[in-house]
Amino acid sequence: MEQSARKEDPIDRDIFEVTRETIDKQDLEARILTGAAGAIVTFDGVVRNQTKGRPVLSLSYEAYPGMAVKEMQRIGREIREKWPQIAGIGMIHRFGEMQISESSIVIVITSPHRKAAFEACQYAIDTLKKTVPIWKKEIFADGEEWVEGSRPSSD
Repeated sequence: MEQSARKEDPIDRDIFEVTRETIDKQDLEARILTGAAGAIVTFDGVVRNQTKGRPVLSLSYEAYPGMAVKEMQRIGREIREKWPQIAGIGMIHRFGEMQISESSIVIVITSPHRKAAFEACQYAIDTLKKTVPIWKKEIFADGEEWVEGSRPSSD
């Protein structure tokens, strides 16, 4: 009797992580890139040295890792529904304290053609910033502030 193998869901090959470690962008790209891709789009969100002209010393992110990964997976499923030709999705968000020019988020999208990869990557970062439970605090020489809409709940 022949058994039918469960068809692999492409989302199972995608990568969704939250980490305290430095993000290795090249490693993520290599893990996502397959022979099916003719385009790879990478968004690398880095810590900048100012906000509205006010010097920033560093950033600190707090996260609810389990829920953050689940929400990133949900975004991945939405991407695959909107752009079924996407070959691979990788999202890694860092938490903890980060210095100027360090990556806080890296998103990699691969597809046979560039348009879908660009659109999906834009959608991923815009949606992630609105819905994933990760909160950003900016550290200045004269104090620190949670970014508006980015304060963790005290519950």
